[in-house]
Amino acid sequence: MDKHKLREPLRELNACGLPEALEVMGERWSFMILRASFNGLHHFEEFLTELGIARNILSNRLAKLVEHGILDRQPCADDRRRIEYRLTEKGFDLLPAMIALRQWGQKYAGEFVEDPVLVDELDRLPIGPTSIMSHDGRVLGGKDLRFVARGDLGKREDGTFATPADGFDRARDDEPASLPHIAAVR
Repeated sequence: MDKHKLREPLRELNACGLPEALEVMGERWSFMILRASFNGLHHFEEFLTELGIARNILSNRLAKLVEHGILDRQPCADDRRRIEYRLTEKGFDLLPAMIALRQWGQKYAGEFVEDPVLVDELDRLPIGPTSIMSHDGRVLGGKDLRFVARGDLGKREDGTFATPADGFDRARDDEPASLPHIAAVR
């Protein structure tokens, strides 16, 4: 195998975050509850009515989302007997993935027409396609991606290194360079 062509250790289930994400979100009702939460639903009865989900399944999925820190369960401010389910920061961080899956579904669903349309709050025009961004904001395609060993972060193909002025901080090799992300309106 070419030493420059690294890939994920596919047999090791915990070698990336995808198995963990699928463990938490890997079924339809969890996504539908999350989608409803992004749309402002907070109460058990609202989820039950709007989603048409069975009570026991809803209870199970809400408990799982709370257990994994995606939703927070708290008493309502105006009626302490009622419970609200609110998205946590961890839950809001799933918004880009939700939008990407939605856009993929719309692209390949055939004659689907989105209504209502998801727009940018500032100008009320439709959002653009979710994309993979480089550390400096360039849109990347599949051919622009590759895996490198952590010790080679920032090392270019020609042997030179990206500098912090290039938008990459080698001093923080304990975590990947931060990527721009979609901010959710809370």
